[in-house]
Amino acid sequence: MSTDLFHWTDEFSIGLQEIDEQHKELVELLNQLHVAIKEHHGSTTSRQILDKLADYTRTHFAVEESLMRVSNYPEFATHKQNHEDLIAQVQALQDKLDSGQATITFELLHFLKVWLTRHINEADKRFGAYFVEAGGASKWSDHVEQAMKKRKWWWKFW
Repeated sequence: MSTDLFHWTDEFSIGLQEIDEQHKELVELLNQLHVAIKEHHGSTTSRQILDKLADYTRTHFAVEESLMRVSNYPEFATHKQNHEDLIAQVQALQDKLDSGQATITFELLHFLKVWLTRHINEADKRFGAYFVEAGGASKWSDHVEQAMKKRKWWWKFW
């Protein structure tokens, strides 16, 4: 049995390979944060992972929103607001952590897992279906696929 907080399965796929790969990275970072808390790696390590998760989330949201803009997604404004609300909540938490008013807890992990699960299964799946229906590519080309398999080279840019 997996000890991950969030076990990725194909059920979470929204049908857009680029977004699905990014969602997998978010899940991996959430699981790293879970391990750091569970194994008492210390607040500094947990905070570093949370900061990576927050930074990657911002980048992921920017990519998703860009795809929404170019495809004239009708729910763009609502979806973007959901993204901005989460970013504001995470920023508020980071501010509380900086001032010693909060700690990274299992409750935080549960909140992030529930938010991500709902967001993927509801809002992101609606967008994925719309994007493919509107003629967007659902998978990478073979050339891009091979480059991505060599290692996640894009991580250093995000």
